[in-house]
Amino acid sequence: MKLGFVVIYVDDVREVLNFYQQAFDLKVRMEYKEHDYLLYGELETEGAILGIASHIMGKESFRGDYQKLSVNSLPFGQTLVFVTDDVYQKWGDAIKAGAVAISAPQEKPWGQIVAYLRDKAGTLIEICTPMKA
Repeated sequence: MKLGFVVIYVDDVREVLNFYQQAFDLKVRMEYKEHDYLLYGELETEGAILGIASHIMGKESFRGDYQKLSVNSLPFGQTLVFVTDDVYQKWGDAIKAGAVAISAPQEKPWGQIVAYLRDKAGTLIEICTPMKA
């Protein structure tokens, strides 16, 4: 089985797509609009596709309400993890793009450099170096 997509449901799809483009240099793969309203967009990564969907799509898909992300509430117990050789640069890029800092880059006992932040919608993000073999 292959993980194909991760989807984040947000208030403002355009704002969150722009954040990931600026912070991590991800390219928009596709956008879906209805009546000039951006409902969904996809970003290319080197792995699974990162989807950004509006809460309108979420309510239609799930046939009801659900717990929404917010930078003003505690984050969910899940993390998007981006792997890079330059955690410090990507950390700085993300902060400049509007991320909320949680934990600055630091070397862990197992040798990885790891940092944590939240995107504009409140999603927890880890930026880390690859694991050494």
